Amino acid sequence: MSLNIQDMMARVQELQTRMNETQEKLRALETTVEVGGGMVRVTINGKQEIKKIAIEKSVVSPDDVELLEDLILSAVNKAVDESQKMAKEEMGKATSGMIPNIPGLDLGNLGL
Repeated sequence: MSLNIQDMMARVQELQTRMNETQEKLRALETTVEVGGGMVRVTINGKQEIKKIAIEKSVVSPDDVELLEDLILSAVNKAVDESQKMAKEEMGKATSGMIPNIPGLDLGNLGL
């Protein structure tokens, strides 16, 4: 197997283009999660940016602020988890066939 630096650079450039396109796609992709039977809903995009929080009026009580706090915290954490899964899936699609599967090679910090 010969190493052609031009081919390698072309693949790196293609990968960079795919990654940039995927980053933009992730900004547009959104998911909404709900907790407490729909009492709190959080919408987040694939870049882990919270876009909207909706709270049912029935859960807003000055006598039970802790419940509302717990519901919001749970919803945000669940939304972030879903967003990270969505991002990982999209990055996997973008890099499919571009990066060899090397056992022990962890590219998680790159979003791969």
